[in-house]
Parts: sequence; structure tokens; C-alpha cells
Amino acid sequence: MTELFTATVLTLYPDAFPGVLDTSIIGRALKTKKWQLETLDIREFSDHKHASVDDTTAGGGPGMVLRPDVAAKAIDSVVRNERPLINLSPRGKPLTQARVHELANGPGVVLFCSRFEGLDQRVIDAYEMEEISIGDYVLAGGEVAAQVLIEACVRLIPGVLGAKESIKNESFEQGLLEYPHYTRPRVWNGQEIPKVLLSGDHQRIARWRHEAAKNLTKNVRPDLLDQEPDEEIK
Repeated sequence: MTELFTATVLTLYPDAFPGVLDTSIIGRALKTKKWQLETLDIREFSDHKHASVDDTTAGGGPGMVLRPDVAAKAIDSVVRNERPLINLSPRGKPLTQARVHELANGPGVVLFCSRFEGLDQRVIDAYEMEEISIGDYVLAGGEVAAQVLIEACVRLIPGVLGAKESIKNESFEQGLLEYPHYTRPRVWNGQEIPKVLLSGDHQRIARWRHEAAKNLTKNVRPDLLDQEPDEEIK
């Protein structure tokens, strides 16, 4: 039996979950036990009478830092079972579709949601945490980033999405952004659906879509073109 993909989230705000993960296909997959979600409240591992989890920044400066003793107790309470331990951080490596595939093919993830100025570096080093960023911007905490990462993984689990072909043609899967899509009505606001898409000629449609994807990628994400597989569509 295949091990169930399990996402364990360490957070100061467990009430933020499942959040959007409880909606649409991801939520249905959660309810039908195609994957499972666990949350741990980091504050429960504080020995402070007020459940304090942070302290001032060493060396001075604004903001607070999550204490290493509290964070370590929270992490140690998790049975990881070979799951990667990930700290969601704007200074981490960008999350890519390739990394999502790797994670989705594994037993799951353990996600640490930082807050304030972040997590004490000694914890990151001691546990050899992987740091992942979902973009070049800063959020108030890692909870939204954790939900982004989980959704990206769960939708790749077999049986969650209906058609495998829909994944194959998505943005980033072939080194390109996905081609434009159209539907009825045939004419809307004076604009027509490209005639080739109504031709019924599947080879012409495939060539058009490939070229449209290349042109879109060139205009929006030219950096991806260097990664495009050398595969001609005939």
C-alpha cells in the first residue's frame, strides 16, 4: 500500500489551517483521505508562563526572533518518517515545479512557519532545514506559503486531478508557460477564437499551441526558454 502523503505544519496559528486547502479538488482529496494534514501549535512547546515563543534580536535591531529551544521542542515532537523538514522563508530557494514533483512523489513534508524576523539560525543549521521561498516578496508569516506548497504537491498526487494530460501541458511542465485557452461564445467583444483551434486538425492545433506557448514565454518569462526541452512538435 502506498504511504499516504502527509503534510505536518508547525505554526503559531493552527486555526489558519486547512484554510483554502479545504476547498475544491484539494479539499475533496483531503476528505476522501488521498492525503492528510496535521497542525502543531508551536506555543504549546513554550515553558514560559505566557507561552512566549520569541525574544529580542541578538546584536540589537528591530523585531523579534523565534526562540531555538521552543522551536526545537516542536520539531522533535514530529515523527518525520523521511519527510523533508522545510522552513518557509523569503530567503530560501525559489519553489519550482520540479521540486514540487519531488515532494509530491515522497511521503509528505514537515513545514515550519516562521514569524517575526524569522527562526534562530542555530535551529536551521542543527536540523539541516531546507529553506523554500514562494516568491521575491515578504509575508507576515509562513502559513500562506505553506498552503501554497501543499496545494502544489497535493494536486500532483494520483487520483486528485481527473486527467493526467492536463498536468502534462501546464505551465513549467515542458519548460514553457501554458498556451492561451478559449471557449464559447465563438465571438466575444469583437474577438474571435483563433480559427486553427476550430479546425479539428489536431497536429495544426498542437503546433499552434506550442508556438503560442513559446511566444508567451518569450514575452513574460524569457528566462525559462533556456530550460525548454529540445523537442519539435510535428
